Amino acid sequence: MILLDGKKISNDIKNEITAEVEKMKSREEKVPHLAAIIVGNDGASMTHVNSKVKACERIGFESTLVRMSGTTSEMELLDKIEELNQDDDIDGFIVQLPLPPQIDTQKVLMAVDPDKDVDGFHPTNFGKMSLDMTSFIPATPFGILELLERYDIPTKGKHTVVIGRSHIVGRPMSILMGRSGFPGNSTVTLTHKYTKNITQITSQADIIIIAVGIPHFLKAEMIKDDAVVIDVGITRVPDESTQKGYKIVGDVDFDNVKKKASYLTPVPGGVGPMTIAMLLKNTLLARERHRKREKL
Repeated sequence: MILLDGKKISNDIKNEITAEVEKMKSREEKVPHLAAIIVGNDGASMTHVNSKVKACERIGFESTLVRMSGTTSEMELLDKIEELNQDDDIDGFIVQLPLPPQIDTQKVLMAVDPDKDVDGFHPTNFGKMSLDMTSFIPATPFGILELLERYDIPTKGKHTVVIGRSHIVGRPMSILMGRSGFPGNSTVTLTHKYTKNITQITSQADIIIIAVGIPHFLKAEMIKDDAVVIDVGITRVPDESTQKGYKIVGDVDFDNVKKKASYLTPVPGGVGPMTIAMLLKNTLLARERHRKREKL
């Protein structure tokens, strides 16, 4: 069994982006600028945003963190988004989810300029992705594609089973794995909580991508020998034996599945680190697009 080392690959990607940024600086060009909006002070969200800002600093991007209080109105947030849409210095920005209950998330995601939507959540980008047009691919699916590509895992003609149909992972993944090209060209089955006899389906899969948020959902008896297993789940489970009082586990029963799988992502250290790396890659792509437009 080969571990798909997201930590290592994400560092490789960050080093590649750093080299690109150095070239930009040597040509005296503007470097990419990523902004993040966070509303309220949810602990997990703060951790996520801070790690994104830190990653920007490491690779030489400019970054802006916009903090807004938990009592911010929807109108105030939409005004701030419009301000970032209009600011030519900002290449891409993200709105950290979840948002407080007084704010309509759908409305907020729709307000982001698709041209700066480095999270790839805007319907315009999602639609373009579905039609194989150039667009920002959501960071987590983009990271999974990158892992498959860099480990040279064959996908053509393979049966891929996606478990979970979220807009952020499951649904885009099912579209991307069925598209023309590599990684892609696989036969895709999208399963979810209403799927009957799921083991019958997963046991035929060459590749399984699971994102359901249920610890250890995928058991060894649910997969065939030498399957490729990508675990997107990340759940904190209480564990008194650790210093923090919890441990992070995925959707896969790792210790047993590893005996059967050919490739497997660990949790943590698999898909997670890739997500930030691909957000940075999307921001670099946004900068390059804007530069081409400035030349016209």
